[in-house]
Amino acid sequence: MEKVDTSVRSEQEGIPMTDTTSNTAVLDTEFAGLETRDAHAWFGNHHALAGVSLQFPARSVTGLIGPSGCGKSTFLRLLNRMHEFIPGAAMAGEVRLHGQDIYAREVDAAAIRLKIGMVFQKPNPFPKSIFDNVAYGPRLVGNISKSDLNDLVEQSLRRAALWDEVKDRLKASALGLSGGQQQRLCIARCIAVQPDVILMDEPCSALDPIATARIEDLMQEIKKDYTIIIVTHNMQQAARVSDRTAFFTTEVNTVSDRRTGVMVEFDLTQKMFSVPSDERTESYVTGRFG
Repeated sequence: MEKVDTSVRSEQEGIPMTDTTSNTAVLDTEFAGLETRDAHAWFGNHHALAGVSLQFPARSVTGLIGPSGCGKSTFLRLLNRMHEFIPGAAMAGEVRLHGQDIYAREVDAAAIRLKIGMVFQKPNPFPKSIFDNVAYGPRLVGNISKSDLNDLVEQSLRRAALWDEVKDRLKASALGLSGGQQQRLCIARCIAVQPDVILMDEPCSALDPIATARIEDLMQEIKKDYTIIIVTHNMQQAARVSDRTAFFTTEVNTVSDRRTGVMVEFDLTQKMFSVPSDERTESYVTGRFG
C-alpha cells in the first residue's frame, strides 16, 4: 500500500487539505499507547478521510459514530493495517502503537494485527472445531505446550463468556454455533493472542437483541484488560457501551466535489450525547440528520 506525503498528494490530485485543528483530540488521561497523528486515507483519487489525530484511552471503550460514508470503518482499518488490503488504497500520517509508527518499513504487519485484533461485522469463524478456532493464533505465534494451549483456550472462552456453553463440544464445528455464539467465539479467538487493543466493526449488527446484549455485557467485562474501539450505527448502543465517543461526518471537497470524512468531536460519551460542543454533533445524535 502507498504511504504518501499529504502535501504531495494534495498537489498532484488537486485535493484541498482539511484544517485538522478541530479534528485533534488529545486526552489528559492515560491512553492505551495507540494514537493517530494527522491520519488520511485514499481509495484511488478519492480522499476518503482527512486529518484525524486521536489518542485512545486505556481499558475503556471508544465508540466511533457518524453517518454512512464518513470514514468510520476506514479509520478502524487504518488502525491495524487492514486498509492496505484494498486495491488502490493509500494513507498518510501516522498510526503509533507504544510510540512506534506501525506503517514504518521495518514493522511487520502480521505482528501488528496480533497486537491490534479485529472483530468484524459478520461472525467469521474458521471451518474448524471450536477448540481449533481459539487455538489457531497461539499455534501460529510459536511453540506452546498442549497443557498450556488447553489452559489458554479455556481461559479465552471464559473471558468471552462462552466456556459454559461449549465446554462439552470443543471438537464440534464452530459453524454449528448460533450467530451470537460465533461472534463471542471470534472475540475469544482474538483474546487468545493477548492483544493490546480490540477493534470491533459493528459487531452486533447481524445479531438479535439477546445476543447483542451479551456482546455488550462482554465488552464491559473485558475492557478491564483491553482497550476496545467500536464502530456502531446504533446511537443507543454507543450510549450504552462507550466511555468516550468520536463523531465523524463528511465535508464537501471543493475541488473534487466529493465528500471527505472528518472527525468533528471527541469527548466523554455522556457529555457528547447531552451537551455536544459542535452543532453538527447535536444534529446527528438528536436524529435531525444522518
